[in-house]
Amino acid sequence: MKNRLSVAIITSVLLLSGCQSAYYGAMEKVGYHKRDIMVDRVSDAKESQQEAQEQFSSALEEMQALLNHDGGDLQSAYNKAKEEYEASQEAADEVSSRINKVEDVAEALFDEWQTEIGEISKASLRRNSEAKLRETQRSYTQLMRTMRRAEGKMAPILTAMKDNMLYLKHNLNAQAIGAIKGEFASLQTDIASLINEMNKSIAESTQFIESLEGAK
Repeated sequence: MKNRLSVAIITSVLLLSGCQSAYYGAMEKVGYHKRDIMVDRVSDAKESQQEAQEQFSSALEEMQALLNHDGGDLQSAYNKAKEEYEASQEAADEVSSRINKVEDVAEALFDEWQTEIGEISKASLRRNSEAKLRETQRSYTQLMRTMRRAEGKMAPILTAMKDNMLYLKHNLNAQAIGAIKGEFASLQTDIASLINEMNKSIAESTQFIESLEGAK
């Protein structure tokens, strides 16, 4: 319990200061190494993508409800769709933030790993460590490529959602809703593609975490 409290305090203070190197050093002093941080941050990125999947699907459902609106309070239906769009934007921002944090700790971890390899005197152990480092870097590079590809699919979807919301804001009537119905099929396809890419990223994240934990 005391160790957890120490980690929480260090995290709060040093992340607020923005000094990552000091943060990693302080965390290591309480037994929380860069590899552990890497595992946690990949897990966080994975979780954020799962949440984004759910949020984009929810936004699609609300937009569909708006487009299929038949009587009742049209403004209320619009407000719900708009709230889901805004929540989708927040979810996308969280995904990007967590991926960036993975990149930050990865750079620090690999730099430290390379430096420490040079301190190993026995050649066979040094070669084994170098091989493991290269293998981990290859897996990481593939993971980041997949994460960024999924991340990149969010922006055009959000742009389309925003366009539709702004258009309806100025023209909230049955005719305006009919005008954007043609774009809905494309939005459905794009969100399905996003979810598919995120599923790949989530699966690779799980494999990467297992490989890091197995190397402890």
